[in-house]
Amino acid sequence: MDYEKIGLMAGIEIHQQLDTAEKLFCHCPTTLRDADERCGEFKRYLRATESEMGEIDRAAEEEMKKQDRIYTYYAYDTTCLVENDEEPPAPMNPEALGLSLTLAKMMGMTPVQQVHVMRKLVIDGSNTSGFQRTALVSLNGILPAGARIESICLEEEAAQRVEGDTFSLDRLGIPLAEITTGPDMRTPKQVKEVAAYIGMLLRSTGRVKRGLGTIRQDVNISIRDGARVEIKGVQDLNLIEEVVRREALRQQNLVEIAGELKKRGASVGEEVVDVTDLFRDTGSSILKRAKCILAIKLCGFGGLVGKEIQPGRRLGSEMSDYAKKCGIGGLFHTDELPAYGVTAEEVKILKDRLAAGASDCVILVADTKKKSECAIGQIKKRAAMAFDGVPEETRKMLEEGSSAYMRPLPGAARMYPETDVLPVDISGEYWGSLELPELITDKEKRFAGEFGLDESLARQMAYSSKAGLFEEAVSKGVKPNLAARTIYSTIRELRRDGVSTGRIRDEEIIELLLAVERGSAAKEAIPDILRAVSTGDSVSAAMEKIAPSVSEEELSAVIAGIIEDRIDFVKEQGMRSLGPLMGVVMKEMRGRVDGKVISEVLKKELQKVL
Repeated sequence: MDYEKIGLMAGIEIHQQLDTAEKLFCHCPTTLRDADERCGEFKRYLRATESEMGEIDRAAEEEMKKQDRIYTYYAYDTTCLVENDEEPPAPMNPEALGLSLTLAKMMGMTPVQQVHVMRKLVIDGSNTSGFQRTALVSLNGILPAGARIESICLEEEAAQRVEGDTFSLDRLGIPLAEITTGPDMRTPKQVKEVAAYIGMLLRSTGRVKRGLGTIRQDVNISIRDGARVEIKGVQDLNLIEEVVRREALRQQNLVEIAGELKKRGASVGEEVVDVTDLFRDTGSSILKRAKCILAIKLCGFGGLVGKEIQPGRRLGSEMSDYAKKCGIGGLFHTDELPAYGVTAEEVKILKDRLAAGASDCVILVADTKKKSECAIGQIKKRAAMAFDGVPEETRKMLEEGSSAYMRPLPGAARMYPETDVLPVDISGEYWGSLELPELITDKEKRFAGEFGLDESLARQMAYSSKAGLFEEAVSKGVKPNLAARTIYSTIRELRRDGVSTGRIRDEEIIELLLAVERGSAAKEAIPDILRAVSTGDSVSAAMEKIAPSVSEEELSAVIAGIIEDRIDFVKEQGMRSLGPLMGVVMKEMRGRVDGKVISEVLKKELQKVL
């Protein structure tokens, strides 16, 4: 695809959870909990409120099409009445504000003189209050990766969806930095590079949360003849390029469909026909059990509703997304029928009923009368949009990188002032006092140069959340390669094997590494000792259990016995027998003695015999 020719423009919004002690507007810890640990639950209905201008935001209005939506929330002993929306918020968390301003300073941005909190209307159930609190903290930055940073906002994280309309309050209120770039990226690769660079800056602070779901990218994409579309929830950096590629393809195909519709003189029929009686004896289980089946004719849409616009998605999928807002499961259309239990004869009768020709397409929806009427209205709305090409939308990313409609892009009516939180002044003195952390890319070079780590290990250690532990261990006398391989590789391998490495404290790792440096334990025994520590043993108890100390005299006696049992082999091979015998001794010692010590003693014993 020639991205310059189609005029691709893309920007990113990165949402990163900050690793603070407390949430943004209360004193609860930022600890995630298992749903089984909940100590209470309650229910809420949510409705959109009007803005100061008396308007309801179009995105919120779309959400309100879901009839009788009641949301359930799980509460914990680590959540409070602020998350429940039963108590006013506390003042803004100064730790979170300081961290977001540090990020702004790292990107050469200008802080606002006074931070004001706003309410962002959200009624999808992810906020008990029906809004999300957010505050603009800085403007206008630049990145070496070739993109402008338009703003950084500090906002509260949403509640975590458990399933359906049930949410967990443990995540609600965790401080979140929202970093928004300008629409400056022109290729999918550039989008990924910019996202990776911002991710590196965030990790460089050492104060952001790590793991799945702690960072999310929303990508804004348009092409020259298309429209701005926001795709939310891209969690995997490796999928960003594919998301951009597929959206550019979708917009190209929608533009082509618009041109073809106009060429055909197509139109959206006004008449909605009740065809419930046609499917009383149908083989389609969905249609057979429906209380009401409605149909509409799209004149000149034949073959286009079933046209693929991105992998796994068709124009009919777009219409179905809109219809689902009314609570129905989906739709049928004659571009894909007969299928799903609907026969060719039933399709012919249906087309005759609506006087549909070969170039037309008939859409069916089936549910209660109320839901079906709502769905047909949504389908007519989306079909009319097809003449303009690409509608401005907020979309959600699907598993492979395609996307589905969520709601219209929000407008100005979505934001209004928060009256329960006082503004915060940002003085020049405070701004000047903020210290910038070392960038991970610089740390990577330092680890390779100062500590002699190979490039791969230096990179892994610099990006690791345990980089600080590595430097502490080295400062106390642990060899850099031993520290890095234990902290990064060994711990990682143990975790993959199901060991609860989270129970191993940093100070216990350093204690063990220092014991290895003193010769009190062999580095070969490190994995087994750490396994024992993870179950509750102290380092000293684990060392005694796994690898009790062996004196040089005891080691010499064991080696002498091994040589004696293989004396013919030793005399035949001479010092070449060192390698094979080394493996035998290591197996006998089971990690109780360092390999270097074994090698030295084995050489001495061989020299005696030879």
